[in-house]
Amino acid sequence: MARSTRLIRLTAATTILATGLLAAACGGSDDSGSSGGSGGDRPRVGLVQINQQAIFFNEMNAGAQQAAKEANVDLTIFNANDDPAKQNEAVDNFVQQQFDAVIVVAIDVEGIKPAVKIAKDAGLKVVAVDAIVDSPAVDTQVGVDNAAAAQQAGDFVNKWAQAQGLTAPKIGVVGALNSFIQNIRKDDFNKTVEGAGAKIVQTVDGQNKQEAAMTAAENLLTSRSDMNIVYATGEPALLGTVAAVKSQNAGDQVKVFGWDLTKEAINGIDEGFVAGVVQQDPKTEGYEAVKEAKALIGGAQAKKKIDVPVTIVTKDNVDPYRATFK
Repeated sequence: MARSTRLIRLTAATTILATGLLAAACGGSDDSGSSGGSGGDRPRVGLVQINQQAIFFNEMNAGAQQAAKEANVDLTIFNANDDPAKQNEAVDNFVQQQFDAVIVVAIDVEGIKPAVKIAKDAGLKVVAVDAIVDSPAVDTQVGVDNAAAAQQAGDFVNKWAQAQGLTAPKIGVVGALNSFIQNIRKDDFNKTVEGAGAKIVQTVDGQNKQEAAMTAAENLLTSRSDMNIVYATGEPALLGTVAAVKSQNAGDQVKVFGWDLTKEAINGIDEGFVAGVVQQDPKTEGYEAVKEAKALIGGAQAKKKIDVPVTIVTKDNVDPYRATFK
């Protein structure tokens, strides 16, 4: 194989790959991750992931691994470490290794299109998760309707503001302007709250990194002492915002709304300054993606779209999530 110098073989039911590496998935495993065998005639599915720092993506991987075990699928997970070029390269390598299907959690929904077209043309089944890849090469899209969920978050904030007697709340946004999905969450949220009389006073870029988001949120809190609300569009943004509110002792100044629970976000709920978190179900997203890939490989008709609903977590319904994020 021309690419053999860049390959490693690991003994695990699911091979998880670092940036720049690709491996052949191997046989069944126990809880320790050890195994023997080469997978035999089991279908081979490659999952191209964004990173493995965020809990969200690790939960998605866990769901995918569970489905692979149940469906007798060889699953290989590639960690692109936030590099869209590495995602394209990974898809190409899965094609070269004659995988049966590829699942893509795209960083750049436009930039990934040539790679998924090549995969489709080569006979692979293609499933997109989370980020919407609008391409005829994608058989099925799995995940949250981010526009609808952002509107749901906006409606929740509108009702909260009304209950507090805030007729024209001032809202700051901590976004990730390099993320297609998070820009949808920002834009549709903004439209919803502005339609009810709120004002978006400033948007800062957390770059989808916790440290950058914390710095951006601290600057936002310092420069806009008139804010009532901060809205964070993803896990790193919310983590950074929670840390900034605590470091600035701003819990009495603003209430925080955002996406994706963490231990820190739950602590913020308990302390009273985090008022609501849009919680996705990434484990189900990963699970459904692998099951759909297996079905497509077996000749099933594509479902085209598999919606996974969200829940807005508050102090009233947070308890069931504590065990996951302890």
